[in-house]
Amino acid sequence: MSNNVTEKKWWQSAVVYQIYPKSFQDSNGDGVGDLRGIMERLEYLGKLGIDAIWLSPVCKSPQADNGYDISDYQDIDPMFGSVEDMEALIKEAKKHNIRIIMDLVLNHTSNKHRWFEEAKKSKDNPYHDYYVWRDGEEGVEPNDMKAVFGGSAWEWVPEIKQYYFHQFLPEQPDLNWENPQVRKEIYDMILWWMEKGVGGFRLDVIDQIAKEPDKKITINGPRLHEYFREMSKETFQKGDLITVGEAWGADPERAKLYSNPDGSEFSMVFQFEHIGLDQQEGKDKWDLAPLPFLKLKQIMNRWQTELYNCGWNSLFWNNHDLPRIVSRWGNDKEYRVESAKMLAILLHGMQGTPYIFEGEELGMTNVRYNIEDYRDVEIQNVYKERIAAGYDKEDVMNSIYAKGRDNARTPMQWDDTENAGFTTGTPWIKVNDNYKTINAKSQVDDPDSIFNCYRKLVSFRKEYPVLVDGSFKLLLAEDENIFAYERKNADETLLVVCNFYGNTVKMPLTEETEDMELLISNYKETEDSSVLRPYEARMYYKK
Repeated sequence: MSNNVTEKKWWQSAVVYQIYPKSFQDSNGDGVGDLRGIMERLEYLGKLGIDAIWLSPVCKSPQADNGYDISDYQDIDPMFGSVEDMEALIKEAKKHNIRIIMDLVLNHTSNKHRWFEEAKKSKDNPYHDYYVWRDGEEGVEPNDMKAVFGGSAWEWVPEIKQYYFHQFLPEQPDLNWENPQVRKEIYDMILWWMEKGVGGFRLDVIDQIAKEPDKKITINGPRLHEYFREMSKETFQKGDLITVGEAWGADPERAKLYSNPDGSEFSMVFQFEHIGLDQQEGKDKWDLAPLPFLKLKQIMNRWQTELYNCGWNSLFWNNHDLPRIVSRWGNDKEYRVESAKMLAILLHGMQGTPYIFEGEELGMTNVRYNIEDYRDVEIQNVYKERIAAGYDKEDVMNSIYAKGRDNARTPMQWDDTENAGFTTGTPWIKVNDNYKTINAKSQVDDPDSIFNCYRKLVSFRKEYPVLVDGSFKLLLAEDENIFAYERKNADETLLVVCNFYGNTVKMPLTEETEDMELLISNYKETEDSSVLRPYEARMYYKK
């Protein structure tokens, strides 16, 4: 690893594409997407120009939590294929200059993992200390900590008269990172995948590995950064990888440690401050509230300016847990194309590594299903709980339409044939009804499509250094309609102006853009540059 922290890393000008394998492409007609299916679509991803694919978990798993309960880190779940298929995908992707990023869950395993099956046999078993155990008696838990998915965070094992700790489902026992043997097993496994040519890792809920349940500490435990630095030194620094930590508890100060340019921890961090804005203060995501636009600008500005030159941002609107951005903060009806492009231009002009979630580049939208057509356990649970608590059914369904995770998980819309070209079988979850009009086939060759807007934005990262290294300055901070900012380095200036809403407004930066070239816009022609039409976005450039 170079000591020169100013040296550019490949991932700083890269764009990452996230695939939810179950919903991307099915190659064998069983209704579930798989690794061979992804291979069939590499040409499409090559055309988009992305540099890496982040795969949601594909390791062997009983699927109690969508693969985030791993029973074997060194095997692939049969529903996606085999280790050989994974090796073939890594090799094929390389031909398109695409690297494969794996999703690793290092905070916990499945309760079906060999380690845990041994651990619960006896207190003397060498694997017992791989997990977090506390003495107690049945019905008297070590403390009152709750699990993220509801219920107690402690599970009783009668055979050994002890409780184990689980921050998520009871099927996901937490690993004991204080045990050096656990850490060694994890590092050996990471090196094994690196040997196979993996290009990086996304690390699930990684800020929770240094938990201290006796003190009720789950995130940002005292030894957290010590563990990160050890892991990075023993594994990541031995290759040229992209590593991104998922950290719901990150603020800019912590993110500077995570993404220190010296490479001592990770390349970057996923933070979610902007993602929680459209819910009622102090309540949860199902309690909807309008997006506080000025606050969104403020938060984006803070992350852009505070990490400049001392950390690195991940830029995203969507992932496998979030609703579709065009339905969420755009307009998925009369201005679907314009607002999808606006949101793309707004994000891709910022500093950091942009992530595109499958179908985002087509402007795929949220769905409105009957409750029985949803597959996500979280949706089913919240429906039952809220109906039981006396909420109005229509309100409950509206919350699910707006925020349900299955919005992101409906099959990728490839073409207008049956099941949108995703499968020849019965899809594991219903395809969005609008696939006949919104699909890849209709967009790839259309120069004015959302797909081609994304393609241009991806190519700009390689073409204009200011996108990678320019400073960020928020403009018109108090404007209720416009999100505008400037990026600047020694030689270049970039100006991004976006009308975030569906009304026509005056363009206040006409003088500033007079001698600049219009790089990209989401309307074909600009008759009157002194106004911004609904959802209009423009990116200007000057060398």
